[in-house]
Amino acid sequence: MPPQRRSNDWGFPRWRPYGASGRAPEAQRLCDREGCAQPGNCPAPKAPNKPDRWYFCEAHAAEYNKNWNYFDALTDEEAAEQEAREQQGARSYERAKHWAWGEGDGSRSRAELDALKLFELPVDADETQVKAAHRRMAKANHPDLNPGDSEAATRFQAAQAAYEVLRNAAERRAGVR
Repeated sequence: MPPQRRSNDWGFPRWRPYGASGRAPEAQRLCDREGCAQPGNCPAPKAPNKPDRWYFCEAHAAEYNKNWNYFDALTDEEAAEQEAREQQGARSYERAKHWAWGEGDGSRSRAELDALKLFELPVDADETQVKAAHRRMAKANHPDLNPGDSEAATRFQAAQAAYEVLRNAAERRAGVR
């Protein structure tokens, strides 16, 4: 068997005629709405929990979805059970929010929250509170005031890093950076 050769479709000029490609065009699915000649590329269920689908164009899919009621094909008990399952998911989210799994209002990063915890400030502390807490901690742990105390030097460096994180975040929010 001879080795595979490169096709004549590469490069310029094209080495074969344009019309005789030898491949037939792919058949395109048309919209399932009677009389529509648009491509049907939007699947829509024929019935709940069934694999059968209609394939509509965008305009007819929008019309179909406007009139679709998922609970019509279900009995009252099935509809109530489905609604209870959906509500259970929403309640579990509310329960997580209620038990305060996250801190703050979500506007601060984890690094900012850690920095605020180091300064013993609440999560909604403003810049003046941060500046005062940093100054107080820096004065208490400055290496010049505590010569030879390596723990105080470590606390001073941690305070400097925490203040840098909070200052950069505040500048980013203000649009300075």
